[in-house]
Amino acid sequence: MVGARFLLFCSACLLAGESEARRYKPTPPPPTVEELSEILKMAYEAYTMKAIESTTGDEVAALKSRVATLARQLVMQQLFVEERVRSDGDSGIKQVRHHFEGTRPYHAASHTGNTFASMHDHANNIRTVGLGEFIAVLNGVEFRTRHNDYGLRMPSTTSSTYHEVEDIPFPDVPPEVLQHHDVAGQITELREWFKAWKKRDRSERDYRKYFKPVLCYLEGAWTFSDKLEESFASDRHFLDAASWFDLQEKVRYTSYSGGKSNLENFSYLPTTIMNMINGTLPQIAQWNYRVLCHPLKRDLPVNRFRVVDDLMARMAKKKTLKEYVTTRAARFTLNPFDTDEWVDGRKNYGLVDDLMAEIPGKDNYGAELYDDAFDAVAYPYNSTDNTKKLNVGFYHRWVRVGSRDAMGRTERHRGFADQNVFMARTTQPNVAGVEVNVCKGWRRNRCTLYNQKWTYAIPLEVVYMTPLLKWNPYEIQYKGDKSSTLARTVTAGGRWGSSRDSARALNGTNSKRFYQTPHEFFGGNEQGRSSADTVKGKAGVLDRAGRLHVVKASGTRIVLPYIPGVGSLRTRYPIMPVHGEGSAVWKELEALKDIVLSPVENAHMFHENWRDDTSEGVVLLTGKAKGDEHVHRVVLSADDVGMLKLGRTVLVESGEAKGHYHEVKIRVRANGRFVMVRCDGARNCADGHGRSLTVAPPEDVDVANDGMI
Repeated sequence: MVGARFLLFCSACLLAGESEARRYKPTPPPPTVEELSEILKMAYEAYTMKAIESTTGDEVAALKSRVATLARQLVMQQLFVEERVRSDGDSGIKQVRHHFEGTRPYHAASHTGNTFASMHDHANNIRTVGLGEFIAVLNGVEFRTRHNDYGLRMPSTTSSTYHEVEDIPFPDVPPEVLQHHDVAGQITELREWFKAWKKRDRSERDYRKYFKPVLCYLEGAWTFSDKLEESFASDRHFLDAASWFDLQEKVRYTSYSGGKSNLENFSYLPTTIMNMINGTLPQIAQWNYRVLCHPLKRDLPVNRFRVVDDLMARMAKKKTLKEYVTTRAARFTLNPFDTDEWVDGRKNYGLVDDLMAEIPGKDNYGAELYDDAFDAVAYPYNSTDNTKKLNVGFYHRWVRVGSRDAMGRTERHRGFADQNVFMARTTQPNVAGVEVNVCKGWRRNRCTLYNQKWTYAIPLEVVYMTPLLKWNPYEIQYKGDKSSTLARTVTAGGRWGSSRDSARALNGTNSKRFYQTPHEFFGGNEQGRSSADTVKGKAGVLDRAGRLHVVKASGTRIVLPYIPGVGSLRTRYPIMPVHGEGSAVWKELEALKDIVLSPVENAHMFHENWRDDTSEGVVLLTGKAKGDEHVHRVVLSADDVGMLKLGRTVLVESGEAKGHYHEVKIRVRANGRFVMVRCDGARNCADGHGRSLTVAPPEDVDVANDGMI
């Protein structure tokens, strides 16, 4: 019925336009909005009563074709926009709100400024993690968030209900701390646990059960939602609109006028025509996003993080790299090799892939979905025998398929050239899907219909939950959510947290006033405070017996205040990728930055050769294959050789021989011999090359032509 009305209305407009085009009239004054609305209403009513009687079947078919063509063009226009964004960069953050500027371009913020991604602290809230507005891209869809301030929550572990979540359990306090019956003794012991975590020393205190890493992520999807939907809860912010249309109009107005929502509660979330039902009824999809977290199953040592040297932020702040790493502006990257020592080099599937693989899509943790589109079954990237399919209901970006593609490869990355995007399949009715009919055979009569729904994600940050979230040595009563009747007694009667007047001290704590850590535990003030922070330096709180205690906030911070004997420890490590890093210009600038900032290490990149020839790469030869006895050259760069000398493995492609090549993983044995530990993901090459590799003799070394000898 709706499709018929849509067709009839469009047909009326088209007929009216064709009729007017046949005769000339002077341009009339523009109608008012009320007049235009009445004209359209009359035209629609007139057409619904008479158009069918006066329109032939051929005309209806022609009008239907025109409407379908226009709608199809809108679909393709949206695809064009997304493809253009995809080619400009990768999934990631693009820009934060502009707050300051100066004489140089880098004085203004980009993806970072005073803080990366507008991060800040709300440590007075029990679960809130401070995160402001930013513009981001997920799989080519560009959008702008509201002020986020997300909570430490995870997808439901017991339900597959759409957007069902649950609170992440806080880690316990070590029993060795609680066995002390005095607060001073507990403070001393807990400091030792923080020191063990900082030094990664498990010899006397195994900190791993009490310092828990949580991976938080940004997820986006095209959804079907008639009503405005808050896809994730915030204790402080919400979409300030009555409907999707109302939100769009508010964003249009603020973009036009240059204004903003004072509470930063507007988001730019695009819409698209996802499909045309029967060629006439547009199926509108609404983009939406959420920020959610997942408690990692493993320990994640803090030495797995390395600061990214964003020179524009460092220059604006005049910071050395050592100074910059302690600021809120810093962002980090994870060591893909998952080792204590950092080595730069190529690595496909890495540590971040292992961590994101623990996170489910919108079907939650019970998801069990597979992907066999285009007859290419997806297997785990590290699979050696392709016997177990990859559960694509969890976030991933690298897969392996059973047959080689046109480039001779079996490994695949989601997307065309987006190194950051992770994808997960879902069955949720609320998520918009796309279908394609693939027909094969010389008559194209063997057809398979694929209908799938996908969501997209990127890692946002790693938050370390510490025993401070549960440690309550004064046994102060926690009275629950701030809006409950009991929780309101915390501030009833003008109580604001005075540390000297019991009548003005907080009467217990609640979700918004979460102060229970003894003030003496820390030896300093809050680190790097910003105007967005809401935490007090200290507060007075009454225990159950009405005694006044001076305490500090116990929620999540970017950097903890100074702890005597330990130092200032970071508990939030932002690892969100940057959209621009995927562009050719950014990659070229990163290469130039490495050369300029590390001239000795990269001396070979200068036109004048500064490095000894002994540090160059090497050319290896495989053993002879069975049957035709062909061999392949394997060219190792100087960086590859350097990694092998450190005991690592390197993954490289051999030269082509007999119309094929191999993807080989190489290691150096203690005796200095090179060996293949993997060939095309298997233990041995399928065509029988031996595992031993030999160094090519000088007369056979021709790096420019690394093919068959």
